[in-house]
Amino acid sequence: MVEMQLHAVRVELPTNNPVVLLQEVGGARRTLPIFIGPAEATAIAFALQGVSTSRPMTHDLMRDVLVALGVTLERVVITELREGTFYAQLHLAQGGRSEVISSRPSDAIALAARLGTSIYCEDDLIDAEGMVMPADDSSEDEDDGDPEEIVDQFKMFIENVRHEDFTS
Repeated sequence: MVEMQLHAVRVELPTNNPVVLLQEVGGARRTLPIFIGPAEATAIAFALQGVSTSRPMTHDLMRDVLVALGVTLERVVITELREGTFYAQLHLAQGGRSEVISSRPSDAIALAARLGTSIYCEDDLIDAEGMVMPADDSSEDEDDGDPEEIVDQFKMFIENVRHEDFTS
């Protein structure tokens, strides 16, 4: 397994599809792009920003339930890409007992961002799908940009999204 860090959440143009970028810690610093839904992108962006809502969002609720029950999210693992869909696992522990739960990567990443949990990727998956981003790419500076701007971009996307955008 390769340790990854949550590098950025972006909106791909011109399609306006949200994408989360996970980057390898150390090594070649390969990046794994995973396209996600707008609600999940907002949830991840909120976690990165430390945005607090008046009522708990779903991932905040899940975090609170795990904490209240004394369950630890030990790690998130992005396991495979099958027929264009990424798969992930939540590795949970409580009182010496471990459980592995299947999850959508976007939900797993949103939860990991709230709990400060490490994210990993299976070796075969990062070898097949990981991309080395150019070191001199000017978009790298954008990753350190204003977090509020990222949230604003997602809000604008959500306000303008239509059901027809997701039908074929």
